[in-house]
Amino acid sequence: MKRTTIILPALGALLILWTVACTPSQKRLTDYANPLFGTTTLWDSIDIGYTPTHRTWGAEVFPGASLPNAMVQVSPVTRFRSGSGYQYEDTVIFGFTHTNKGHWNLCHVPLLPVTGAVSPDDYCSAYSHNDEEAHPGYYRVFLERYGVNAELTSTLRCACHRYTYPAGQEKKLLADLSRSNERVREWHIAQQSESVFTGFQHAGEKIYFYAVSNYKIQTIDSLHGERRAVPVIHFADKENNAPLELKIGFSFVSVENAKDNLAKEIETKSFADVRAEATGTWETLLSKIQVWGGTERQRTIFYSSLYRAFLWPALRSDANGDFTDIHGTVTNKGFRYYTDPSFWDDHRNKLVLLDMLSPSVAVDVIHSITDRGGKTGFMPTFFHGDHAAVFVAGAYLRGLRGFDVDSAYHLLLRNATIESRSRPHLNEYMEKGYIPEPDLAHPTTETVASAGVTKTLEYAYDDYAVALLAKALNDTANYAMLMRRTGNYKNLFDPSTGLMRGRLANGEWVQHFDPYYPYYEYMYREANAWQSSFYAPHDTEGLIGLYKSRDDFENKLDSLFTIPWKGYEAYNFSGFIGQYCHGNQPDHNFPYLYYFVGKQEKSQALLDTLMNYFYGMGKEGLALAGMDDAGEMSSWCVQCHWPLYLLAGR
Repeated sequence: MKRTTIILPALGALLILWTVACTPSQKRLTDYANPLFGTTTLWDSIDIGYTPTHRTWGAEVFPGASLPNAMVQVSPVTRFRSGSGYQYEDTVIFGFTHTNKGHWNLCHVPLLPVTGAVSPDDYCSAYSHNDEEAHPGYYRVFLERYGVNAELTSTLRCACHRYTYPAGQEKKLLADLSRSNERVREWHIAQQSESVFTGFQHAGEKIYFYAVSNYKIQTIDSLHGERRAVPVIHFADKENNAPLELKIGFSFVSVENAKDNLAKEIETKSFADVRAEATGTWETLLSKIQVWGGTERQRTIFYSSLYRAFLWPALRSDANGDFTDIHGTVTNKGFRYYTDPSFWDDHRNKLVLLDMLSPSVAVDVIHSITDRGGKTGFMPTFFHGDHAAVFVAGAYLRGLRGFDVDSAYHLLLRNATIESRSRPHLNEYMEKGYIPEPDLAHPTTETVASAGVTKTLEYAYDDYAVALLAKALNDTANYAMLMRRTGNYKNLFDPSTGLMRGRLANGEWVQHFDPYYPYYEYMYREANAWQSSFYAPHDTEGLIGLYKSRDDFENKLDSLFTIPWKGYEAYNFSGFIGQYCHGNQPDHNFPYLYYFVGKQEKSQALLDTLMNYFYGMGKEGLALAGMDDAGEMSSWCVQCHWPLYLLAGR
């Protein structure tokens, strides 16, 4: 086995991380990883940074069972159309769904074991956190209304449910296929044999399922409400007190493939077998980084964060290699097909972790985005910026091979030179060297314009990534062209304020400028001027050079972390040190900038504060400063422990 040794000073202790397997005498690393970590919401105004008038966005993570980067995430839903569907402060469960990301989408195929009389408008069950537990690959909760102990575990493409009903009660299962975290277009369920039911649910994606029960199915009927019907599966032999066990295969291709996935991944395995294998899979991944020293709390935060970093992107191809492509065509190209990463959030750190700890997954993710790009003409992006460039270039320059780098580079170059949905306002960026913003008299947080400052800064960084790939591939002409554009961020630096500022098409500055006011899409993307003005990760020395001196730059950084937040309340904004916001991504690299002016001790003090205070917050010790955004917040915590590292191979 090749090993990675990392030696680091962090949280006041010397920790050594090493890719070796646990010895039997050690506590399992999966015992430190807590899937409930991040599920709670902050309510304290001191933690949040302002007095809330509504629920702040928590980490929006799910506590249920999944394998790393799997197709299936089987997890409880306490509230549909909320982030992951699970909010710790809720008191009822509506069902257990089978896909999840934490972004108000997915949550396919909700199932709920029930007894007695229920209605389509009243079937949720109360539960208590005192009778709930979550571990990597396993989740359990007691449904108080029905007296049912529900246990969940999973493989890559399959879920296992085990329900222990009260003795003598009829065993029923609700399948409310009209609900998910998205609008459901159509659904179907039918009994196929005495112990098998199948069907599909079509929301944003169409997912098929093939379910096998250890009990015979008596009938499938429906509860009818005013606007919808809820299927109910009735199982025979209510006098049998053995738990009801379901093995469910899933596929985004067909019921037949779902059946094949079930046969290949579970076959005759018991629930205990599947759970043990899931635990073993997570133990292997978590063991790639071993920690010595520190407190129990620190190790829990670290391994819970590492666990959370490897749940997305999610698998979409079947065991036989089939997948449904972006045009809805079933195809098979010999690689594992994955969803797009959350590039805007994750390019900063999580995708680096993916490269280092799961390089084969990273390679197949690049295969997947290149396949999608080949069918649209442009490499896919996510939310903002063009950060597939950073991911692909970074992976290649770190030594990952096995993907078609020429095709990927061609698509990234098209993104960088042809205006499209991948890079809006690109023509203005290329012509003027920045993206203009209108000068609005009374912009609000919700104002939608071009977010020109953020786009300009991010495009400059993306250009740098594509330029490095061009250089590695000996495309000298495009390397030179792209490198000329990497300094475009400087065109939005306002010397009179020392901040990045919106600029009009005629070159004048936006006059209605409040550097403290947060915007979602005016000048800045989910940020204010302070949280945006130090983003030039490819050219920190050039950024420093915009100031009168290095001391002047240091003083500006000091102001970032000392000028108090002005009390503005907005989603995506929580957890402040001065103007710095740890609850969202745009300024997550800023605490490190003191290293570039020889003041490492200031960075270390900030990093210690962030790790000690902004992870494991709230009265339960389970909250994060803000949304996890598919693992970015967690990955920041993991990589924050890596100021000094020695890489000896994977």
